[in-house]
Amino acid sequence: MSTLPEPEPELVKVFDTQQESEALVIHSLLESAGIESIVINLQAPQDVLPGVGGVIVRVSASKADEALSIIEGYRHAPAVEPDEDGNATPE
Repeated sequence: MSTLPEPEPELVKVFDTQQESEALVIHSLLESAGIESIVINLQAPQDVLPGVGGVIVRVSASKADEALSIIEGYRHAPAVEPDEDGNATPE
């Protein structure tokens, strides 16, 4: 008797940007919090569809609220700059 494979979880968008580097920061932030995420590049050929594209981060629907909370906390965290001694201090 064979078992049916587990259905893939529904993935939902929790972040979008035009900058791939920003999406990768969010991806790393979520992964470090134990939330699996994927980064999807939506770039379209600019000679055909100028201005269309971007990068999105998706997570499992069951983790979306937690991911959004983490992203919101990241956006509102004070920037950290090194002081004269090289120690990190909030701006």
